[in-house]
Formats: sequence, structure tokens, C-alpha cells
Amino acid sequence: MQVQREIVIDAPLERVWDLITRAEHIKTWYAFDGAEIDLRPGGGIEHFWREHGRYRGVIVEVVPPERFAYWYSNVPDADPEPGKRTRVEFTLTSVPGGTLVRVTESGLEDLTLSGEERQAYLDATTQGWAGGLAGLAEKAAA
Repeated sequence: MQVQREIVIDAPLERVWDLITRAEHIKTWYAFDGAEIDLRPGGGIEHFWREHGRYRGVIVEVVPPERFAYWYSNVPDADPEPGKRTRVEFTLTSVPGGTLVRVTESGLEDLTLSGEERQAYLDATTQGWAGGLAGLAEKAAA
């Protein structure tokens, strides 16, 4: 089970790469109350929202400027452990008109959640990435 969203952004690949991999940019389009990132395999990533809490991850893949992936905790203030994590992957591709950005959050079936909780998580994740990518496109245009 996964959530996959994509958007073509009217910006060059390198600009979009910077927007998704630098903390000062992430907090302008996604984690509005703060972000931290140590951009290397094994490095940490954290997103913060006052209303939701801090969500931590561990970076597993960095292939500039095309792919970036990390394990991400689905529980605030917790490390991403089996049963409490998903894998988030960004894939960037140059296309006519800009950069195709695809984000895939997979492993939802492995979360330790009831059926109702899993559906709520799926719905929130789908909505969150749709809004996040719209914000990314807006930031790239600025």
C-alpha cells in the first residue's frame, strides 16, 4: 500500500532538488514550523508542525539531483522503527516545461495500525503530499 503523487514544476531540476533537500526551503513549503536535514545516507531528517509534532526520519538514499529517500516515523517524537515507519522517496526528472516530481510513500501496510487508523493515515498522507507538492510548485515559482 502506498501513496504516490506527482506534479510538473516550472523550474529546473537543480532548483527543485535544492527545495526538497535543504531545511531552509523545506520549512517554506512543507514542514512550516521547522525542518532539519543531514543530507547523506544514515543522516537524519525532521519535520515539525506545532499542531502535529516532530516527525523524524533516517535518510537511506541520496542521488543528486534525481532521487532522495528516507524512512519516516508515522509517530511524532519517535524514531522510525519497523511497524512505525514508511519509506518516502522523491524522484525528479527533467521534462519539457520543467521538472517532474514524484513522491511515493510506501510501506503503509507494515504500520502497526487498525484498519480504521490505516485508512485515516492513508487519507491524511494523500492530502498532505498533494498540499505539499502544490506548495513546492508555488515556492519554485517565487
